[in-house]
Amino acid sequence: MKVTAKDLRFHSKEILEATSRGEEVTITYRGKPMAKIIPLESENRKKEKHHEFFGIWKDYDAASDVEKYVRKLRMGRF
Repeated sequence: MKVTAKDLRFHSKEILEATSRGEEVTITYRGKPMAKIIPLESENRKKEKHHEFFGIWKDYDAASDVEKYVRKLRMGRF
């Protein structure tokens, strides 16, 4: 991701969120790359990738066809 120095001033929260997702951010000044923000690897971030609730629905056979499952859930509403 490339951002300008002005973007860094006004959109710093979004830039930090991008680095928390693992993106590298290059900061340009007058069209030339001047700095790079890279995410830090820590034990907490590694644990977040393997959260216990990730993939909780993968073995649930009733939801294998999502459209059919949602239609069945909504049948009582109409």
